[in-house]
Amino acid sequence: MDPECSQLLPALCSVLADPRQPVADDTCLEKLLDWFKTITETGSSLLLVQENPCLVTLLCHVLKPQDLSPRVLAFSLRLAGVLAAHEDCFQYLQGDSSLFVASAAGQLLVHILGLSMQGSAEGHPSLPPADWPACAQKIVGHIEESLRSAATPQIAQALNVLTTTFGHCHDPWTQVLWVRLSPLVACLLEKDPVPAAHSLVDLLLSVARSPVLSSSSCGLWETLAQTLSRLSPTQAGPLALGILKLQECPQALRAQAFAVLLQPLACVLEATAPVIGLPSSPDGTAGASLTADSLLPSRAACVGLLCRTLAHLELLQPLPQRPSPWPQAPLLGAAVTVLRLCDGSATPTSDAGRHLCAFLVGCVRVQRAALDFLGTLSQGAGPRELVTQVFAVLLEYLTSPDSSPTVLKKAFQATFRWLQSSPEPLGGGDLEPHAQLFLRELLPVLPKRLCSPCWEVRDSSLEFLTQMTRRWGGQASFRRVLLASEVPELTEQLLRDPESYVRASAVSAMGQLSSQGLCVTPASPEHPEAQQKSLLAELLHILSTDSEGFPRRAVMQVFTQWLRDSHTDVVANTERFVARVLQVASRDLDWEVRSQGLELALVFLEQTLGQPSSHCPYAVTPPTVAPLSPVAQALRPLCRVQLFEFAFRALFDCDRPVAQKSCDLLLFLRARTASYGGLEDSGGGPDAASVEAALQRWQSGDQGQPLGELEPKAVVAVLRSLDLEGLRGALAESSDRMGKSPRSLLQDVLATAGILGENEADCY
Repeated sequence: MDPECSQLLPALCSVLADPRQPVADDTCLEKLLDWFKTITETGSSLLLVQENPCLVTLLCHVLKPQDLSPRVLAFSLRLAGVLAAHEDCFQYLQGDSSLFVASAAGQLLVHILGLSMQGSAEGHPSLPPADWPACAQKIVGHIEESLRSAATPQIAQALNVLTTTFGHCHDPWTQVLWVRLSPLVACLLEKDPVPAAHSLVDLLLSVARSPVLSSSSCGLWETLAQTLSRLSPTQAGPLALGILKLQECPQALRAQAFAVLLQPLACVLEATAPVIGLPSSPDGTAGASLTADSLLPSRAACVGLLCRTLAHLELLQPLPQRPSPWPQAPLLGAAVTVLRLCDGSATPTSDAGRHLCAFLVGCVRVQRAALDFLGTLSQGAGPRELVTQVFAVLLEYLTSPDSSPTVLKKAFQATFRWLQSSPEPLGGGDLEPHAQLFLRELLPVLPKRLCSPCWEVRDSSLEFLTQMTRRWGGQASFRRVLLASEVPELTEQLLRDPESYVRASAVSAMGQLSSQGLCVTPASPEHPEAQQKSLLAELLHILSTDSEGFPRRAVMQVFTQWLRDSHTDVVANTERFVARVLQVASRDLDWEVRSQGLELALVFLEQTLGQPSSHCPYAVTPPTVAPLSPVAQALRPLCRVQLFEFAFRALFDCDRPVAQKSCDLLLFLRARTASYGGLEDSGGGPDAASVEAALQRWQSGDQGQPLGELEPKAVVAVLRSLDLEGLRGALAESSDRMGKSPRSLLQDVLATAGILGENEADCY
């Protein structure tokens, strides 16, 4: 490794390990990974980690529970794989008996067992274990000894080996293995507490999913039923959910599993509203195994159990194999009750209810889980009085000053889902009366949220407004309420918010409002178009000057949608609009902005080529001149907006996604123009030759000279001469086609985090 890179590497690892530091985008991390791959392929991985111990420190650090970026975690795990792919480095990285080593040993035992049985069991599916190969008998004997052990770690390791075995091996001999070992597994249920409960659940579900074992009469269903009754509610929840996800399962066991899953919510309802009940098991015993006292040993236990229960039910609700009939009304009542317990508005009817209220009041974790579950329940119908309660509790959370930003975001999401599911009135065309009333109460609250001192609240409110406008912007009732509020004016002001996320959301909201004709009323009534023009100018200003990438990306998305939807501002002068946007996007340092520019170019290209050539609105040929060929007519507007200049530059972009999208666009264009006639004899010509020479200079890194306005015949000739298929294949091979020094790459990451001065990095 270059000495200068070695000096920068510790600082890089520190930045990646610090969740507070901004991290470069995925493309930059891909380039770093490619660089490490190159080093390990041309040199020693062991030497790399020995000379740079900061790499090992980074890998150890990411294993600790923390709020790391998912992209950094993914990068670190992939880096570990690159380093450990070499045997000497693998041995260096594993120096003790960690879980990693134990897991690897377990995987090895499974493979040995499977390979040894593969030949011996052929033609003898019921071969008794006494006749199995010696190595298989030794492995099974070791598993049996571990299952009889009093040490929980040994039991867990044996259960994990069996879980992997039954998950990967589906030969008939696995049935013989389960028959032999299932009594030892059942004996674990007689211990108090049940050892390695989570590993036991994983094993039983792995066995139940095996096509060999689930269809046989080997006592599996009885063992599952016994396990459900022996495990604690926290341990039994994942098992119950897994049973209910099975395609084939006895109905009695499904009913028992569903009752176990519902127990915590049934307990909540019993403590607060005993009139509403949830299903119990067929024999009536499952409900009795959990009382309010067992739910209330501590606040942490209560909160954890309720969060897991709500999450499990949220996963189960949309599945086709969910229990039928689905207790929609009781579940709605339970979700509303939990939310009211959390905000302190519930009226407990017992001591247990009062304890629940004391545990749950103000609990953000439970509020988030309950709102997610409530949003999922919007997919089903419910009694009118319960739906009224749903909207009432959502309105309470949206208006309460005590709602945390994350809870408020969940409340907005659940509200939108419930409004979406509201039945349209007969004849359609507007919101149903109940939803209209709710909106009239909600929209006056929105201005307060848009003025919140917390940027997360402003951001969530803008996202909600964008969703609502996209869905109901054409409905008369929504338009009346919205235009009577301060929302459009406040949204326009948030285009200049100090937080970049808020500016980006404000751009999206204003773009949607403008598309629906819901922008702020202009100050001058005699010029109703003034506001629309000022919005376009302001968005162009943001695209040109905003220091953060998020707002600029949002502007490009809005402009692309405006072009696609024939927005009034765009239709007024489409060519001028496209030319101005592409000119600004081509200079942007953010690769996503440039990529979105190609998306806009593709929309314009499709609209232009899709028009009948005899009625092309862009044709300006004088009557005295012979008409242009169809391909020339179609390409003229593309040349005038300098679309090809933008696309050809993007073809040699240093960021792979941009180059790939440009390549796809040009391939699409070449395919569309191939069907046109009239330019077959144009050849390369001097214009085409000069363009090709310029492209060669661009490919070598000299992109200073512009192409200028091109002629259609030159464009067609260049498209035919370029090896776009080969270029697309080369782009697919690695994350970065253009050469970039590792030192410059490291400096870019450090500059993003503010470690280096602005002029020290070669940013791209």
